Parts: sequence; C-alpha cells; structure tokens
Amino acid sequence: MTDFAEIWSYLAGGPLLWLTATVAAYAAGDAAFRAAGRKPWANPVLIAVLLLAPVLTLTGTPYATYFEGAQFVHFLLGPATVALALPMWDNLPRLRGALLPLAAALVAGSVVAVVSALGIAAAFGLNEEMMASIAPKSATAPVAIGISATLGGSPTLTAVMVILTGIIGAICTTPLLNALGIRDWRARGFATGVAAHGIGTARALQVNPIAGAFAGLGMGLNAVLTAFLAPLVLGLFQ
Repeated sequence: MTDFAEIWSYLAGGPLLWLTATVAAYAAGDAAFRAAGRKPWANPVLIAVLLLAPVLTLTGTPYATYFEGAQFVHFLLGPATVALALPMWDNLPRLRGALLPLAAALVAGSVVAVVSALGIAAAFGLNEEMMASIAPKSATAPVAIGISATLGGSPTLTAVMVILTGIIGAICTTPLLNALGIRDWRARGFATGVAAHGIGTARALQVNPIAGAFAGLGMGLNAVLTAFLAPLVLGLFQ
C-alpha cells in the first residue's frame, strides 16, 4: 500500500495522468452515446463529467492540478471553433437568405439568456460576484470567462455554468424543438447555437449539417452580442 501511495502521488502530480483520464472519460462517453443510438440524453460530455468528478473527489485532486493535464484538450477549443467556419461557408447562400430573421432571433435569444439568468440569480439573493459569473453563461467558454473576469465574477464558476448550459441545451433542444413542431433546420440550429454554444453546436452538427452551420453562426454572434449585453443588464440588476 505504501508503494502504491508513492506511485499514485508521483503520477497525480504530472499532467499526463489527467490528460489520459480526460480522453478516456470522453471516449467512454462517446461509446455510450453510440451504444444509445445517439440519443440526446446520452451526451458524451455529460458522461465524461460524471466519470471524472468522482475520481477527482475521491483522490482529493485540486482542479488546478487536474487542469495542468486538461489544458491540452482545452487548447483545442480554439481550432475546433475556427473549424466551424467550414460548414458555415458551405451554407453561405442559406445564411445570406435569412439575415433579418436571424438578427431578430439573435437579439431575442441573447437578451432572454442574460435577463433570465440574472433574474433567477437575483430572486435567490445571490451576491454580485455570482451574478457576474452567471450573466454570460450562454456564450462560448473563452468569451464567457473573459466577460466574467471583466465584470468581477469568478472565471471558474463561469466555466461550470457554461458547461452545464451547453450540456442541458444539447440534451433538451432536440425533444423540445420536436415538441414545438419546429422543422426548419436553420431555425433549429441557430436556436441551439445561441442557447447552448459549442456543446449545443456539436449536437446540431451530429443531427444535420445545415443545423450545424446555423448553430455555429448563432454561437459566434451570440458571443459578440453577450459581451455588450451582459455588462449593461448586470448594471440594471445591481
């Protein structure tokens, strides 16, 4: 047992262990997702989180230590986001043909995302730091974390809220939009991108390429608009 503790202490202190654990957890989540027939409730990101969280808790591993390994995966968020330009380019005529409806949907989605989050936070009596952390939850992670830090929020809490928002959105959008009878892939994708950023966009790409293109556009535009809206709306609540 002493030898095992020493080996674990050595491995846990290096980034390779947690990089491997992150990749393995996502691989397990993706395998479960495929086995479930790509059902939205079997979201691979959610499964990976559910696998990793108990491991970190039981081993007493601080988030900072874990992130030393996970940062290599985090770095890939940038190239992955840029790669979303490819389906957008393929669907450029469709994007141009729906500029006015998209603009209206963008404003409505961004305003509702920020106002609803801050309204709920205020109703529960959360302090200003937590409200600043929650305000940009529907923007993509790098932008949301930057907005949160500027507003005096906690970037770590913001990251958690962004991930939860994306997971919930990816799980709920397909059955919700089906129930509402919305069949237009442009509307479905754009709504998913605005509400659930990158994780929702990944789900939209799995469902339909047109939905994925419009989701990528919604995610990008919402990130820009949230950077302007979040400080203004937060100021009203404060």
